[in-house]
Amino acid sequence: MKIAGFDIGGANTDLAVIDFEDGEMKTIEVDFAYLPMWSNNDDLSRVLVELIENICPVSQIDAVGISMTAELVDAYDTKKDGVLDVVNKCEKTFDCPVAYVGVDGMMSAEEIAETPLKAAAANWIATAQIATLISDNCIFIDTGSTTTDIIPIKDGRECAVGKSDFDRSATGELVYTGTLRTNLASFLDDVELNGRKYRVASELFAQTADVYMVLDLITENDYICDTFDGEGKSKIDCARRIARVVCADLEMLDMDDIVEMSKYIHQKQVEQIADGLKQVVETHGLDLIVTTGLGKDILDKKAAELLGLKVKSMGDILTDDECTVAPAIGTAVMMEKYLN
Repeated sequence: MKIAGFDIGGANTDLAVIDFEDGEMKTIEVDFAYLPMWSNNDDLSRVLVELIENICPVSQIDAVGISMTAELVDAYDTKKDGVLDVVNKCEKTFDCPVAYVGVDGMMSAEEIAETPLKAAAANWIATAQIATLISDNCIFIDTGSTTTDIIPIKDGRECAVGKSDFDRSATGELVYTGTLRTNLASFLDDVELNGRKYRVASELFAQTADVYMVLDLITENDYICDTFDGEGKSKIDCARRIARVVCADLEMLDMDDIVEMSKYIHQKQVEQIADGLKQVVETHGLDLIVTTGLGKDILDKKAAELLGLKVKSMGDILTDDECTVAPAIGTAVMMEKYLN
């Protein structure tokens, strides 16, 4: 049985196609596409089909599972509107069985019509399916392009205190910070350079992808989102944007200065994630951290180590590409169980 699992985010849509045999995963193939749902949500159906076709003919897919976080984009007046729009588009796209990840498990379109918010930003439920393969008692951290999920697992089941993004933002289980799309001004008050602290400009000048390009922690292929100034993604382009954060330019600062700033910014984002992780650790008394997502080594491992916690990587059982789309893999796994 071949199942497609999608994780439809606000900026990126991820896919995992898993071939199951007697309930076991035989092969996993993954892909993703940048799709800004705040402006291009009408392209969703086309992108879903194209992603599958990059791997196999759509006719070979036996079922489709969907998780989503795109309902929060400002194209929708309410999260309910967003969930129902995504579901409506998916139902029109596929002829095979389709179901959706909710906080209580997989849901049909009919069930979502009655309680749509149960499917809002529930992709962390799917990722928990994979984390339990490493440990039945742990906290998994999944930092993607935009957000960080910090989810406790006890006795093989997720036990998050918050069930919505709103609730999880108070429990430490959601830190709205990511590896690519986070405005530096959202978590920085100042930047340290040459022994002095410079207050930052609260503008859309640079994002975290710029920092991690300068530090050689990601490549241009990883930098899949738009740049804030509409310019290129080379290291010099990224450095130019970072300089603007302190109201400077590359005639005032050299690359050594930009690297020094970037290291400081990196550490501040690690501390931001560690703050949420500390709250979850103290609530649940767990000390094993399982990392996944694009930021698993760049941010999550360092946040856990900052707190003196034990760390394992989902990379022990998945490839780096698979870790990046872990919610999509978990969604396909949940869909297979739902069908059986």
